[in-house]
Amino acid sequence: MPPTLGALTRAPRLRLNLLTGQESLDRQVEWVAVSELEDPTPYLAGGELLLTTGVRWAAGVPDLRDYTRRLAERRIAGLGFAVGVVLDETPAELREAAAEFGLALLEVPRRTPFIAIGKEVSRLLAKEEYEGLSRTFAAQRDLTRAALTGASAIVDRLAGDLGAWVLLLSADGTARHAAPARAATRAAGLAGELDRLREAGVRASASLNSGSERVSVQPLATGRRVRGFLAVGTGGRLGSDERTLVNAAVSLLSLELERTVHSVTDRVREGVLAALFAGALDPLHPGAERLREVLPDEPVVVAVAEGTGPAQPPEGVLVTEHDGRALLLAPAGTDTGVIGGVLEGPVGVSDPSPYTELSAALSQAERALEAARGAGEGLLRAGDLPGGLLGLADTPAGARMAADLLAPLMRQRTSAELLASLRAYLAASGRWEAAAEALGVHRHTLRYRMRRIRDLLPGDLDDPDHRAELWIALRVHGAREASTRSQRHHAG
Repeated sequence: MPPTLGALTRAPRLRLNLLTGQESLDRQVEWVAVSELEDPTPYLAGGELLLTTGVRWAAGVPDLRDYTRRLAERRIAGLGFAVGVVLDETPAELREAAAEFGLALLEVPRRTPFIAIGKEVSRLLAKEEYEGLSRTFAAQRDLTRAALTGASAIVDRLAGDLGAWVLLLSADGTARHAAPARAATRAAGLAGELDRLREAGVRASASLNSGSERVSVQPLATGRRVRGFLAVGTGGRLGSDERTLVNAAVSLLSLELERTVHSVTDRVREGVLAALFAGALDPLHPGAERLREVLPDEPVVVAVAEGTGPAQPPEGVLVTEHDGRALLLAPAGTDTGVIGGVLEGPVGVSDPSPYTELSAALSQAERALEAARGAGEGLLRAGDLPGGLLGLADTPAGARMAADLLAPLMRQRTSAELLASLRAYLAASGRWEAAAEALGVHRHTLRYRMRRIRDLLPGDLDDPDHRAELWIALRVHGAREASTRSQRHHAG
């Protein structure tokens, strides 16, 4: 959760004085913006603490009532006015307008630089993010430990961590375990959603509102067969940390419901591996000592195949199912003969990788699997394949990653316009004039579109890593679109 205005006013080194808006102290500050424009609202997203010195007011004070009204309508967190720079005190007209429109107005003393306020907001944001991650990792650890006891313990732990009701259902919709127990009565009302999920397949999920309550339902599946369902009811939308915890529970419960000859310990290990590939567990976190005990030492290799063979994996080699395929995790030095004996070919094997790059290793293995299938090979390593990063354009894994990254834009009615604007902006290395000229639009039109794109995408467009991922995703998406159009043309 971002810091509040109250937290900033309580920071002694900032020496901020709240002039109006006592009722707004719990308002969250998403970011700090500095602007001396007479109308900065076109450049604000809402939620900012806007700072100004009034330097342009020296020659003649503008209509401060209209200025304040626009800021209040933009729903900024508050306005900070620096005294002792241009004006010795905050204008009375500004105070009156802020009180009229319910805008929090803070007086910033001359000895408090604006950058100090920005740094404090950044520090509080980073502190909150770290604490959130720590809580999530601790909850994941407890959830994994609960899996040693059984499905009921996982459900009870998840309900306690989320402060929600959680319902474990069998494949036919019967309530198997509920936390709290009275949540079992919810099963009948979910029958329609379960029918739709059975038709949609194992990768589908459902979310519905019931009054002030939000309910999410996910299938629990191993391979292509649904073994049950997990329903979670909360008072509002789950945050990213809570969604990560639910995903970890889904992975563990999916494996728990599978009736195999494996021992409980083996099933839990497979559940941990499935959660690891789903990104729900971090083996490098300081609190994950027990998790590292069941995982191979890094670097590791990832192997993907359509199914497992007759051989049981040797010590230190883990196997599970993910998206209908068999996944294997093994130490980097594992012989290909061992991998080929455990998995049913064709098989794709990644390059050696640390756990921090496990997602990339999985993509390498999937690409190698596609190449092995096309070449009629039993096993292929990613290092034996030609091409570079853009070679992912020829694989289903690359197409899926690109679609996931661009999904927030592709869901919009003006998706083609947004994708074209993002492509032009990245191709021009962020130069507005060049990008706007390439699109044939005015630069202000492009700025508006890019503000919308920034709001929709979860990453930071100023981060070079995120820009590189977006560029590759656009290339992959473009190649797939061109291939689809070509196939339609020839079919016609």
